Amino acid sequence: MDCQEKLEVPVYSDVDRETFLRDIYPLVTPRAPGAVCARVDSELSRAEGGRPRELCVQVCHNRKLWKHNIILYFRTLPFDKFIQRAAEAKHSDFFISEDESYYLRSLGEDVRKEPADLRKQFPELAKDFHVPQFFEPEQFFSSVFRISSPGLQLWTHYDIMDNLLAQVTGRKRVVLYSPKDALYLYLTGDKSEVLDIDTPDLQLYPEFVKASRYECILEPGDLLFIPALWFHNTLALQFGVGVNVFWRHLPLETYDKKDPYGNKDPVAATRALQSLERTLGILEELPPDYRDFYARRMVLRIQSRAYLRQPMKAVQANLDTA
Repeated sequence: MDCQEKLEVPVYSDVDRETFLRDIYPLVTPRAPGAVCARVDSELSRAEGGRPRELCVQVCHNRKLWKHNIILYFRTLPFDKFIQRAAEAKHSDFFISEDESYYLRSLGEDVRKEPADLRKQFPELAKDFHVPQFFEPEQFFSSVFRISSPGLQLWTHYDIMDNLLAQVTGRKRVVLYSPKDALYLYLTGDKSEVLDIDTPDLQLYPEFVKASRYECILEPGDLLFIPALWFHNTLALQFGVGVNVFWRHLPLETYDKKDPYGNKDPVAATRALQSLERTLGILEELPPDYRDFYARRMVLRIQSRAYLRQPMKAVQANLDTA
């Protein structure tokens, strides 16, 4: 079911720091800034072959890593065995079934405190991976190494930091939705309840068709800029290796200091959401018709105080072209 218009992500080539900061970053839309210098491909097993290394990887019985509706298994494999299995379509050696899928999301040395850093967890591979410095060094938060089986699809979610997704090997489809379409994505926390974005259940999620769908295919060497709060869903069209580089673009005190993954809502947002839950509990004391009325008043108040408003010139331009 093709229920949404597909909007193309603009593509740029030969982007340097000045071009990125001048022409791409201020637009706050997903952009593909062009090629990243990345040579981490056929040398994977060789690069880490100098020392025994075992990885904790996620295994699922199908190729939809959606969290809401599957059981994820965490298993340990030597690096070379993991690469071999992840690249296979069918497995002679497996944990669950011959068509199981594999996914690696690198973690820090202390998974509860330290963000992932390719330079620390995979130093040999990091020598062959270079990302353009579109941000100041002190803004760096993490570099997450990812490897996935062909056909593996991750759930739709948002991150609170700007990030660059570098596709090193394999092809990957990325679908994005604007933060302004959050009302149509049926959110639970930072994730969309709409699991299958290609053939959604429109009886359960009728508003989903209102969300504008941006889509692009990343080829090896491509780098995609994903602004903070933009929802994204990835599908590995082939066995794929990639790296996400996240950086802090807000003041440091904005972020939760106990968040090694970089996916917790900003401290102020968490407090506001907690206050909202308390407020909704108070509304439960009212009869349904009163609760509905005052809830609508609250929505209007939120719209007037917190929603971004179009500049008057933009509003007038829209009226002139209507």
